[in-house]
Formats: sequence, C-alpha cells, structure tokens
Amino acid sequence: MKIIAIGRNYAEHAKELNNPVPTTPVIFMKPDTAVLKENKPFYHPDFSEDIHHEIELVLKVCKEGKHIDEKFAGSYFDEIGLGIDFTARDIQSRHKEKGLPWELAKGFDGSAPISEFVPKANFADLYDINIKLDINGQTRQDGNTKDLLFSFERLIAFVSKYITLKKGDLIFTGTPAGVSKVAIGDHLEGYLQGEKMLDFWIK
Repeated sequence: MKIIAIGRNYAEHAKELNNPVPTTPVIFMKPDTAVLKENKPFYHPDFSEDIHHEIELVLKVCKEGKHIDEKFAGSYFDEIGLGIDFTARDIQSRHKEKGLPWELAKGFDGSAPISEFVPKANFADLYDINIKLDINGQTRQDGNTKDLLFSFERLIAFVSKYITLKKGDLIFTGTPAGVSKVAIGDHLEGYLQGEKMLDFWIK
C-alpha cells in the first residue's frame, strides 16, 4: 500500500501559503509507516516546532490500473474517508528554499492519520461533500469538494500515467484553507459530510 498525496488542490489553500495556483496536479508521497489508524494519538515529533494539520478527503483505490483514461477513472475507487496530512512546515519551508524534496516534512512516522472508509455510493454528489476539522471544539478548516481544482478522476488519470495504482492505495486529494499549527494537548475531530470520522489527541 502506498500513499499518494496532492498538494495545492484548493486555490485558497495555495494562496494562504503564498504558493502559485497549479495548472497540473502537484504530487508527493508518504510511506506506509506514515499511516495512523483507529484514532490513535499523534505523538508530536521533536524535530519540528511547526507541525500543521491539513484535513483531506481520501480515496481508496479498489483495483490495479495504469494509464487510466479519465472517463473510466471513477471505477478505480469505491470508498472514501478522511485523512490528515501532518506537515512539518518549518522543514518544508527550508527545503522549498533550497529546491529539495518534501519527504522529511511530509512522510515522517504517523503523519497520515486516516479514518474508516465508507462506500462512495452513500453520497449523492461526490463534488458536494463537506470536510471539516475542529480543534479543541473550534472549527479550523471547513471546505467542500466543489472547490477542488482537479477532480478525483483527473487525479487518478494523471497519477496513473506515471505510477501504477494498486488495490488498497490511498490518494489524499488536497486540503482546504485554514491550516495551522498543532500543539501537544490538542483534540482533533474530523467530519465528513457532518459525520465524525476522526477523533484523536496530540501527545
């Protein structure tokens, strides 16, 4: 299982970090050791002073494919869930300045908490799904898939030109605006179309 993540897929998030709005998907990856399941606590690493939360809708790939045509891409995922792309923003900023890869900022252990997954058939419109993150009872991120720059089908088609997708792979589809620093003691609750899917603590 691999994690493929999409950067800057909501225009307002790109703008809040002073990044250009992309014209093609921005791709990075996390190792499987980044996955954090069952609402287990996230242990704040000591190598960063600026870990940011990024709530995202996650696709679960249901069959193998490569060079997938966009018009068929919807059949390559059948479940969706929530995930958080924890990012060491201080490390990422230093690496961006030097033109270095993002892996140390994005791929560290536990940096990809994920919820349980639910059938996409449960949702009337995949492009009108609300995702929300509350921290300590206050809403920090509140976005909707109608604002995605690149559709799920476009992402699958694009990625599969370069990387074969396999059953069980996860695609983090990007975060809306509102990212900010987390601290030890924070309580995170993530909602998918109003249903709580994530509920864990920072330790």
